[in-house]
Amino acid sequence: MTSTVSGYCEKLREMSVLSLICTCLYSHPNTIRQFEDTEVKSRNKRASGQAFEVILKSPTDLSQERLKVLKKQKKKKPSLKDLQRRLQAAEERRKCQEMKVLRHLAEKREREKEVLHKAQELNNNYSKMTEEKLNHKMEQIQENRTARLNALKQRLREKEIHGDEVRRNKELYTELSG
Repeated sequence: MTSTVSGYCEKLREMSVLSLICTCLYSHPNTIRQFEDTEVKSRNKRASGQAFEVILKSPTDLSQERLKVLKKQKKKKPSLKDLQRRLQAAEERRKCQEMKVLRHLAEKREREKEVLHKAQELNNNYSKMTEEKLNHKMEQIQENRTARLNALKQRLREKEIHGDEVRRNKELYTELSG
């Protein structure tokens, strides 16, 4: 089972995807295209597109030449220098990734600081404007109060003057009549 699966995986790696796509795009209905290890059958055309069936041949059909090529492709055992080089490259990639993350976080913090600074500035401006408005309003209230008090005092003076005048007239009337 595993040899069959690995054989199919190997065929999929070898198969040119571009050639498969090209044959799918330029094929006529119900035609069969054959490659080395695959067959492409065109199915009925639908409103959503065209359907194709890709049939992979069994891996037992491999020739002796193909088996030799597959055997040669076995991986070599990595040497100590290769392993160290790979470890260094991985460490550099990790450090680079860390630096990117740190840089991104620093940019986020900077943006947060700017937003907080702007919000604090707006809050301070709002507080100042509110305080100025309140002071202005209090001044107006004080001015209106003093104006009303002055108006009341003025009316009281006028009434007092009028009362004095009425008393004088009454005294004169009583002196003249009596």
